[in-house]
Amino acid sequence: MHYVYMLLCRDGSYYTGYTRDLESRVEWHRQGRGAKYTRMRKPMRLVYVEEFESRRDAMRREREIKGLSHDQKTDLVNKASEGTPKDASSPGGHSSEPEDRFAIN
Repeated sequence: MHYVYMLLCRDGSYYTGYTRDLESRVEWHRQGRGAKYTRMRKPMRLVYVEEFESRRDAMRREREIKGLSHDQKTDLVNKASEGTPKDASSPGGHSSEPEDRFAIN
């Protein structure tokens, strides 16, 4: 499985990334060994996840999310937390609200 995920950072910004092992990647961020962006901005929690069968689809979706404005990302997170189905623009994906076991702080 391939995952696209979003972290909410302490400064209110979002970090979007891709991984094949969500638990390990979140742990790397928690330990400060993740991306430079998150080392500087200190992620607070995992707020959004989409699952994909193919790496290609996941990477495409990661680029799409990175191109969204902050407000659009917030809307995406809010819709997922309300249980709203994912946007049809992300074929092959499945969005969900992250589980509490992925809390970073």
